[in-house]
Amino acid sequence: MLERMREGLQGPWAMIIVALIVLSFVFAGVGSYLAAPVETAAAKVNGEDISARALDQAYQNERARLESQFGEGISSLFAEPTYLANFRQGVLDRLIADKLVEQKAQALGLRVSDAQIKDTVLGMPEFQVGGAFNNDRYLAVLRQAGFQVDDFRNYMRATMTKEQLSRALLATDFVVPAEVTSQLNLQRQSRDAQYAVINTELFKDSITLTEEQINNFYQTNIDQYDTQEQVSVAFVELKIADILPTIDVTDEQLQEYYQFNMANYRTEEKRRVSHILVELGDDAAAAQAKIRAAQAALNNGDTFAAVASEFSDDTFSAENGGDLEFVAPGDMDPAFDAAVLALQNVGDVSDVVTSEFGLHLITLTDYVPEQVTSFADALNEITESVKQEQAAEAFFGLQQTMAEIAFEVPDTLEDVAGAVNKEVVTTGLFTANNVPGVLNNRAVIAQIFSDEFIADEMNSDVIELNDGHVLVLRIAQYEPQRTQTLTEVQTLVESQLRAELAQTSALQYVQRIVDAGTDEQAQVLAEQSVTLLPVANVTRNSTDTMDATAVASLFTLSTSNSQAAVTLANGNVAFVELIAVNNVTTPDLEASEQLLNRLTGQRAQAGYQAFIAAIKADAEIQILN
Repeated sequence: MLERMREGLQGPWAMIIVALIVLSFVFAGVGSYLAAPVETAAAKVNGEDISARALDQAYQNERARLESQFGEGISSLFAEPTYLANFRQGVLDRLIADKLVEQKAQALGLRVSDAQIKDTVLGMPEFQVGGAFNNDRYLAVLRQAGFQVDDFRNYMRATMTKEQLSRALLATDFVVPAEVTSQLNLQRQSRDAQYAVINTELFKDSITLTEEQINNFYQTNIDQYDTQEQVSVAFVELKIADILPTIDVTDEQLQEYYQFNMANYRTEEKRRVSHILVELGDDAAAAQAKIRAAQAALNNGDTFAAVASEFSDDTFSAENGGDLEFVAPGDMDPAFDAAVLALQNVGDVSDVVTSEFGLHLITLTDYVPEQVTSFADALNEITESVKQEQAAEAFFGLQQTMAEIAFEVPDTLEDVAGAVNKEVVTTGLFTANNVPGVLNNRAVIAQIFSDEFIADEMNSDVIELNDGHVLVLRIAQYEPQRTQTLTEVQTLVESQLRAELAQTSALQYVQRIVDAGTDEQAQVLAEQSVTLLPVANVTRNSTDTMDATAVASLFTLSTSNSQAAVTLANGNVAFVELIAVNNVTTPDLEASEQLLNRLTGQRAQAGYQAFIAAIKADAEIQILN
């Protein structure tokens, strides 16, 4: 009962249940469980609607979650129509999967009884006070979350039914111990090898290129020689930060701001109180007797904390001596507030106060008087605030001027620049992958590389980069995508072709090492002065003694097929020979347990996704918008 008074239904417990509701089936949203007027459907799943409102709410929930987690980086993605459409479709797909699971659970006869729902709700800490279920708390939190009792019961039934099926499916997948042991031993295995890297540069000097080879290579790889479209952009930029230094303020303006915003420089008095509560119940006389007994104990010298612990029906605060912490007018019942304000000195105790919650005795335990920051002490802050206000006002006026002139004189930015006393800045040519400085903003990039904007050759609208920072731009020069001629890329083509042929020659040479017999191998190695280096205890994750590609190849070799030629990521070629396999058979219980959990989880998740795909394939699904 106390929490209804103290927290106004806005405390942390309410936030917990809101999180519970959202996280349980975040994409469904509260709205899909509440009674609502007939509305349009976003999709039909076996004849059942997924409403457009439910989709919109699920989309907003997930977008808010991502923006909260990743900040502006993810927010800017939503400026791209393609990403936004794909994201919304992904949310709808998950809603469809939820609906399919719900339908399947119903078809299988899975049910959740009223008793199960009741037991679950009674055990939820969100609805408890002092470790026990509290009906007032339950009703208050549901109201805060936007639920009626029946709606919440239906929501819990739907959620728990779907979870029954999900848990049953996930529990059907398992991993046998022998599989875990086998995989763990393979993961811990190491190998001894002989290894040599042959640099392809050794073979380049022996390569002679013909015109036919060069032309064939160019034609085969002609897509590599396409240029990206490039633009040069002219723009006029306006920032509040540029206006601030030009702002002068008067003493009259500063005084006026101080008086108008006095509330910002005044800290209201604060009163911390404790109370003893006796609930009226059905026996008002008994309640009066009990509160008078508590009053008598105080008059006899007992401490307020001791009396609260003995007499107060507010068990939560009684455990803390009746402490309610600091309270402000409006936090409590009007009669309670009035009694608190009447207490003048720390230690004063009120007479009996009657509120809608019962009978109270109240004591003042701490008092912080009102504090006012003087004009002189706040002068620097006031000056900055006034300048910011005036700069913002000037900024928005100039922004409007920029928008009007950019529209009225669409074929130049000179008039826009002159109106706001700024310069027209023109960039060099750039592609979408190397956008310079201030233009490197998703909304700006989308505008710059819009086919319509390029074709119009007109000024853009005012583009807001962030609060207090805008620009207007136009295309100054445009270079469309094209394929460069062989003459333009002759040097590059020859270099690439020579490197490819050198790599082929190096690979052929290493293959000769692989194919050579024991007696011939030394002779082939000597042709390029190659020395095989022994490498011991190479693990699957080793990168210090061998190239990662060579390591991966080593772990594909066997005693009957122990040598390989490997093309490395840097273009060179390596010879790899397996010498010995080193197995680790000593048990590692902790690693085994971790691997078992990981494999079981992966298999269960894969099975669950396969189940969703199967019922989706058999379902009749209509996407309506």
